Amino acid sequence: MDFIFRRIYKGAIKAVIFDLAGTVVDYGSCAPAGVFVELFRNHNIKISNNQARGPMGMHKKDHIRALLKMEAISTEWEKIHGKLWSEDDVESMYQEFIPLQIDCLPKYNRLIPGVLELAEKLRSQDIKIGVTTGYNNEMTDLVIEGMSKQGFKPDSVVCATDVAAGRPAPWMIFRSMEKLGVFPPESLISVGDTIPDIESGLNAGVWTVGVAKSGNMIGLSEDDVSSMPKAELEARLNEAYEIMYRSGAHYVIDSVADFENVLDSRFRGNDRLGIMSFPRKRESILTIN
Repeated sequence: MDFIFRRIYKGAIKAVIFDLAGTVVDYGSCAPAGVFVELFRNHNIKISNNQARGPMGMHKKDHIRALLKMEAISTEWEKIHGKLWSEDDVESMYQEFIPLQIDCLPKYNRLIPGVLELAEKLRSQDIKIGVTTGYNNEMTDLVIEGMSKQGFKPDSVVCATDVAAGRPAPWMIFRSMEKLGVFPPESLISVGDTIPDIESGLNAGVWTVGVAKSGNMIGLSEDDVSSMPKAELEARLNEAYEIMYRSGAHYVIDSVADFENVLDSRFRGNDRLGIMSFPRKRESILTIN
């Protein structure tokens, strides 16, 4: 054929899909990080908090595998256990991880500030709300129950064990689109606090927003963030923003409390679709014509 046909979506945003821990619940994404440290400690391997957070956003079994692939951890495993780790080790550790994670989740079920207000604004604009997570079904049910008691009830819920593969694969987003009954991908925004969140959104072809402050990139509770010296916090935020933009995020915000900035007038069905984009600056606007 001598021509190329291309459709460009210019309509309104129809749905927003949020990650759970670090994005809408559990400020700092503390629940999973602490459990990974404990899990490896049970196998006589000391891992740092930063190491534990590295693969955050993945299916938790994939997360364990990614940690074991890290050279320092892999070397220590062989030294302690006298052999290289195997897929049997991944599976047994994942089975050990599940009850540890389930046990701690109720302690970290507080909604992140701004979630309820944002949900109300999205619903007032007829924008549907979905959530995705690297947790399995049992873990997800606990988190959803806790959030529901606080007033946050998404229209769809998809976890890593509902699909063939978790992030960075796009399958959870595609399943969310099916459950929400919305398409094309350009009519959705995916919001998350990890690099796999961003990669998953890009792989699905949706608008992708990174969350820098309330989640895994800073990795501290709300109280710890509040007490951090301003200069140190600003430096860490600048680094987080840069990493997320380099990973391909269309837009980066501190937390969901700032998400309304993403929904400028062109996202509400006008003749052009636009999205704000800036490296820790809040002026420039990138427009898709």
